[in-house]
Amino acid sequence: MELQEKTMVADTLAGINGELIRYAEMIAQSENKELKQTLKQFRNACEQSQEELYNLAREKSYYVPASKATAEEVQHVKSLFTQGTL
Repeated sequence: MELQEKTMVADTLAGINGELIRYAEMIAQSENKELKQTLKQFRNACEQSQEELYNLAREKSYYVPASKATAEEVQHVKSLFTQGTL
């Protein structure tokens, strides 16, 4: 069974997003400055790949982002953070 391009793009994006999470965890836990810098370079390259693939998915309508938040919704979330509710 062949995978459709849309499925392959979605699976790849999910994989890249998982890698970004792991890089963030490793960077935060590393005490070695050289290792930390190398991990940041890997993370940056990974982010670039994610952005390129995301743009491809948008162009081909494989991914349609959620509608933008209203000003009221943004203000509500801001207030949750300033009140310490979260």
